[in-house]
Amino acid sequence: MAIIVLSGGRFCLEDEVAKALVAATGLTLLDDAAVVGEAARLSGKPESQIWKAFSDSTSVFNKFTMEKEIAIAHMKQVLSNRLTGDSLVIPGYTGLLIPKAVSHTFRTCLVADISYKTRAAVEKYAIPEKEAAVIINRDDRHRAAWTHTLTGSKDPIDPSFFDTAIYMDRQSPSEAAKTIMQHAAQPLFQPSPESRQAVEDFRLAARVETALFGEGHHVDVSATSGDVTLVINRHVLMIKQLEDELRATVEKIDGVKSVAVEAGKNFHKSQVYRKHDFGSPSRVLLVDDEREFAQTLSERLMIRDVGAAVAPNGREALSLIERDPPEVMVIDLKMPDISGMELLKKVKRTWSEIEVVVLTGHGSDADRETCLNMGAFAYLQKPVEIEELNKMIHQAHRKIQALEQASGPKMP
Repeated sequence: MAIIVLSGGRFCLEDEVAKALVAATGLTLLDDAAVVGEAARLSGKPESQIWKAFSDSTSVFNKFTMEKEIAIAHMKQVLSNRLTGDSLVIPGYTGLLIPKAVSHTFRTCLVADISYKTRAAVEKYAIPEKEAAVIINRDDRHRAAWTHTLTGSKDPIDPSFFDTAIYMDRQSPSEAAKTIMQHAAQPLFQPSPESRQAVEDFRLAARVETALFGEGHHVDVSATSGDVTLVINRHVLMIKQLEDELRATVEKIDGVKSVAVEAGKNFHKSQVYRKHDFGSPSRVLLVDDEREFAQTLSERLMIRDVGAAVAPNGREALSLIERDPPEVMVIDLKMPDISGMELLKKVKRTWSEIEVVVLTGHGSDADRETCLNMGAFAYLQKPVEIEELNKMIHQAHRKIQALEQASGPKMP
């Protein structure tokens, strides 16, 4: 029988329709939680980090950590492995990862008007309608962002993604399941040699992509019957060296017959391709009201494989930390809204695991002693040699890693 993919959101009773399908057909349920859990195990990342891939808010550190792309690559690997076995019902976000070429997939969009979704949210969570509207809006934003990430379209119910649409305000979950089964039983959606090969191509491309991320490389990957194509979408200074590195990694993977490396449409853009060193500090936050200085410092650190985002003042830094905490901060003392001393105090009181390096041109010996007593990792005076700052950030990062290893893996 066809693999059945359901999309529409919690408040179009996606889960209820999936359960009805499983009960009626004996198909295996593969929901987002199962995919995320297995992707976390494969990648060694916490589940909470994998879940963030679905969010409409991307981390400011993502261009250094590639967390979202790595999460998606590992979810592709999980999903492609499962497609070779059981007949599946796949509700939620992850079904959109399945390539169109896997034609024995029946893709269903569950839709409903806002009043129906509001009633469903009120009943599900026992909350007032205003709160329900907030939750529905957030859910819709996440789905639109996920769709845009994978397809370039911001419309999560774009008809080109689906084989049918079912209006949930007109039928019950069991009736919807019956309708889906009737459509999915058509010969058009049954496995064929071509669609089974498409699954194998999906599996191979996923394995190649995760292997390349393991070596610090991010390129677009496709596969056709063992022939792998890698597309580079950033400008490369030493293209031959990069090609050799990519080939050396990919050619070792079982099932690869050939490797082609191509320049993509963004190859000539100004952003330069860099191999990622995921062992280096990649969640560093620079806080300094001298914007040009902070931006230049960020760029100089990036050359040294340190990923550093910039906040222009203490207030913005605190707002960012609440949403997306860094591992290491480098802060100035003299800032207009919240002083560096006050910022250090707030950070160490609320996020004690963040290591803070004070970098200032306005301090004194007394300030140095005060900052270190408040928990600062180090106190440096401007102007500072970039290698000295780089060394201090790496030392702080190593301390964090040692503490994490001693305490064991984080719970999601």
